[in-house]
Amino acid sequence: MDPLDEVFAAMRVENALYARLEAKAPWGLSTRRVDGTARFGLVLRGGCWLTLDDETHPRGPIALAAGDCFVIPHGLPYTLRDEPRSPTVNCVDVVRANIGGVVPIGGDGAGTTIVSGWFNFDAHGAQPLMDLLPGLLHIRMDQDRTQLLQAALQLLAMETSQRGLGSGLVASRLADIIFVQAVRAHIDALDADTGTGWLAALSDRRIGAALRLLHQDIAANWTVEALAAAAGMSRSGFALRFKEKLGQSPLDYLTRWRMFRAGHLLRHTDKPLVEIADSVGYQSEAAFNKAFKRSSGAAPGAYRRSSLPAAA
Repeated sequence: MDPLDEVFAAMRVENALYARLEAKAPWGLSTRRVDGTARFGLVLRGGCWLTLDDETHPRGPIALAAGDCFVIPHGLPYTLRDEPRSPTVNCVDVVRANIGGVVPIGGDGAGTTIVSGWFNFDAHGAQPLMDLLPGLLHIRMDQDRTQLLQAALQLLAMETSQRGLGSGLVASRLADIIFVQAVRAHIDALDADTGTGWLAALSDRRIGAALRLLHQDIAANWTVEALAAAAGMSRSGFALRFKEKLGQSPLDYLTRWRMFRAGHLLRHTDKPLVEIADSVGYQSEAAFNKAFKRSSGAAPGAYRRSSLPAAA
């Protein structure tokens, strides 16, 4: 299984909401932090300034033009304005009564139209990817690699301007696709040679090849030598580059993802523990129980029971 396919399949978008902002200068909109969500926006016409209002991830103001898309994976607070110094109103005050509809804001000056939305994810399934994404993804539509993203954004723009039967459901599905495409566009823009982190490692020709092989059969008895051979590198060279990219050893990485997959199976299936243990590379249930408890802080059975109310 491709690493990104595995993460996106486990993320399980629980709901997605959207609104169409029709703004006229002067205008400004501020949002608060909402953990467990990812925000996105598409500028359909006009332009505006985006500022990420977070002490740990300050960004901006960033100029957004028609066709630009932004994704804020961690639910961080942000501000949109027609000009960097324009006053703002609280997003909740103007959007609450218009979710899925049109939100007018501002004065009588130049107009800007933005389709904006947010997702709520299954917290456990989304964590591996969310932990690895930056505070802001800004995708400019002048990039060739964003054609698929453009197509999804254009469909969303049409759906929000010409509402019909099931528009809310269609918009939610499109928003899900937009998030995936935005992450893919971000990966394409990374520098595989100098970048660090999981996404940059996937883009690295040698390390990425080893990662994909590992994820295709995560239960195999992998060794550093075997992974280095898949990458076409020496054992020592591979181990060094792997740690430079991902901040952990190959075998620590393997254990982390085995536990991630096991947790997903515990939450969303009724497979016996011995079967789950075998599917993630543990020949005995006792060894699996010990590794899982060390990783998650709870035994597999207790972890499964604690997830039942959320699953229901």
